[in-house]
Amino acid sequence: MRKVLTAVIRDTTPPPGMRHPLTDETIQDVRLCLGLITAREKELGEEAGVTAQRPYYADERPTSTVVPFDLGKGKDPE
Repeated sequence: MRKVLTAVIRDTTPPPGMRHPLTDETIQDVRLCLGLITAREKELGEEAGVTAQRPYYADERPTSTVVPFDLGKGKDPE
């Protein structure tokens, strides 16, 4: 459903300076529909135990750093 709505938006978006062929009310309704889809996807993800991941650029610096450490499991105590 999201793909269909975004395809309609892409196909009907006029060049800059031209009036949009859809009415303001229809544009608002499409926004509400996309919002409902997003909310439902979030609900389904939470029920499935999937954490939301935000997109990022490949050259973007990570906000966290993984620090490996050894707990010493399997080693002989001396």
